[in-house]
Amino acid sequence: MKIPAFPRLLPGTFPQPLARVIAALPAWPASRAFAFAANRIAWPSLRELDWSQVHGRRFCVQVRDAGLKLYFSLHADGFRAERNAVVDVTFTATAADFARLALRLEDPDTLFFNRRLLIEGDTDLGLTVKNMLDAVELETAAASMPAGLGHVVLNLRRLAAQS
Repeated sequence: MKIPAFPRLLPGTFPQPLARVIAALPAWPASRAFAFAANRIAWPSLRELDWSQVHGRRFCVQVRDAGLKLYFSLHADGFRAERNAVVDVTFTATAADFARLALRLEDPDTLFFNRRLLIEGDTDLGLTVKNMLDAVELETAAASMPAGLGHVVLNLRRLAAQS
């Protein structure tokens, strides 16, 4: 059985009927789910970074084609969901571009200069966070992920790079 190519696994555009449903939902539950997942999956490899510059700062990740907005802040113990939309910086991209960033298949600077990744608000803060996250190797992050998830992530990256 042939494994589908990456674009088939993650289409270039998010299905619009699903995006309309997501956009109509309140942001708080999705933000809580994001903070929980980020703390469980990513924070073990991120906690060693010096987050003092961004402690307590508020962020929004906006997935443009999915109609999704996630609000959170960073603290010494990890990510915390936020209830309101008052943020210091917003990162905006498509679902596919965020996936490509997470899998290290696309350079954030390339996306930024091609206007596929927008950083709005306190851009210095946004660039600081981008640079900190960019310094973490995917293999290091994958090694600290729970229950074989890191293996899945690395295999997904390998499959995506082949397509």
